[in-house]
Amino acid sequence: MLEQLLKPILTPLFNQWPLLEGYAWQVAATTVVILVWLFTIVFNWVMGRSIHHLSRRAPIWDELLLKSIGTPLRLLIWVLGLSLLLEIFSRNGLPLGTEIGGNLRRLGGIIILAWGVIRFIRAGENYLTSPAAGRRRVDRTTADAVAKLLRLIVFILAGLTVLQSSGVSISGILAFGGIGGIAVGFAAKDLLANFFGGLMVYMDRPFHVGDWVRSPDKEIEGTVEQIGWRLTRIRTFDQRPLYVPNATFTSISVENPSRMRNRRIYEHVGVRYDDVDKVKAIVDEVREMLRHHPEIDTQQTLIVQLNRFGPYSLDFMVYTFTKTTQWVQYHEIKQDVMLKIAEIILRHGAEFAFPTQTLHMAPAQGSLPEPGPHPLREPEGQV
Repeated sequence: MLEQLLKPILTPLFNQWPLLEGYAWQVAATTVVILVWLFTIVFNWVMGRSIHHLSRRAPIWDELLLKSIGTPLRLLIWVLGLSLLLEIFSRNGLPLGTEIGGNLRRLGGIIILAWGVIRFIRAGENYLTSPAAGRRRVDRTTADAVAKLLRLIVFILAGLTVLQSSGVSISGILAFGGIGGIAVGFAAKDLLANFFGGLMVYMDRPFHVGDWVRSPDKEIEGTVEQIGWRLTRIRTFDQRPLYVPNATFTSISVENPSRMRNRRIYEHVGVRYDDVDKVKAIVDEVREMLRHHPEIDTQQTLIVQLNRFGPYSLDFMVYTFTKTTQWVQYHEIKQDVMLKIAEIILRHGAEFAFPTQTLHMAPAQGSLPEPGPHPLREPEGQV
């Protein structure tokens, strides 16, 4: 094969300079290096022009494919050149096997092809999760799960192909995998439970990367940073990383506050019993204030009513929802609402109630009886 590749190039060269025929293998090695260098320059120019053309006209996937396989194909050119050099050296005194060049081309081609496919999968994942995807945008959790599964398949296929090309029979490996899988399943049941727990998280998608989650069953609360096949990393609000095995999510309840549509304001406000004649006007004005507040969602339930007779106050309930779900902005809105409620109460001449006690003194029914003689004192006038 090597002679057939180089014969059209070297024959005219030896015919013109017969003295070079004595250095045939050196000339062949130099020719291979020059050809590899020229092919690399031409390849870089063609790839650059193609990517520039596709970035303006063709779909994004063609551009991503070229960018992904560009570096692997460039490396493949050098691998082919190196394999030819090794064949030349092995036939001219270097202690190398005659099959080393062919093995390098075969194994290197398989590995480089798998590398290019993995790069394309990663590029597609990054594109589908970026704002540039537009309506085709996919949430990061789903893209991460599919990309990991595809990379695992490529890795397994490439490994089996390399073993088969190296002369190793993969039929025995596959048979051993079927029998040994049972033993491995019993030995690694916790690992498998976490794997299938992660798979259920990917399929059911109760939360995504970046969501705020909490569990009422366990002390789990924070922002999801990564969903792995075995562990999920959650950053707590005090900035500590919390690593939760995925099997945990199959047996606990998980709240996802990030998916709330609104945040609720639920308060009881108490005024004095002395201001009972002003309560209705206060309640009506507070209700109107909330209906016209720009940050209150009037499409949701809105209740402002006298709710109960407290031990020392008349309590009316304020029940409404904000338009925002952001934690900081919600508290700003809640503060504004509460301050406006206070202004309404004070403007009506009423006051907030606070714990008080009233002590009623019963009037006196008569004078106290005169004290009698002391039982231990002797009567006067007696000796």
